[in-house]
Amino acid sequence: MIDQVLIAGFGGQGILSTGQLLAYAGTMEGKHVAWIPAYGPEMRGGTANCGVTVSDTEISSPLVTEPNALMVMNQPSLAKFENAVLAGGIIITNSSLVELPPKRSDLGYLPVPANAIAEELGNVRIAANVALGAFLGYSGAVSIEAAVAALEKVLPVRRHKLIPVNKVALERRVALGLTFRERAAAG
Repeated sequence: MIDQVLIAGFGGQGILSTGQLLAYAGTMEGKHVAWIPAYGPEMRGGTANCGVTVSDTEISSPLVTEPNALMVMNQPSLAKFENAVLAGGIIITNSSLVELPPKRSDLGYLPVPANAIAEELGNVRIAANVALGAFLGYSGAVSIEAAVAALEKVLPVRRHKLIPVNKVALERRVALGLTFRERAAAG
């Protein structure tokens, strides 16, 4: 099993830390992982993305140029990266900010109202982890337990008070991803 996901959005949306979370969770499960961040010169409001590979076998290149999954948190990121996804892959969007669906018909498409759910949980900064929960449910790349345990590694100690709400955010969407995977498998 090799999962390659590209996670993209604006700086300040938690894109890089969500990628780190996935990578740490993979290492906690004894998998091979690679995490490559990329961001514009702006700290907040600029573009940010990262490629994460989680594999049961050694990884030949850490670069994610043809992901089988794309998780986007804004419309510009969908426009920029949609064509990179391999046919048969999946695009997960933050439907709170991504109004237009992907143009391609050879992909699975899972809209997740990540900002709306994060606001409902009391902290819009966890929206990327809401979307990550859907990806984990769909892909099974790592277990939800490993992702929750990895929160302690990714979040600085001063942010550990956010672990419970991040746990809920991840768990909220895992079921959605599982349901989507089951429907896709059924045809």
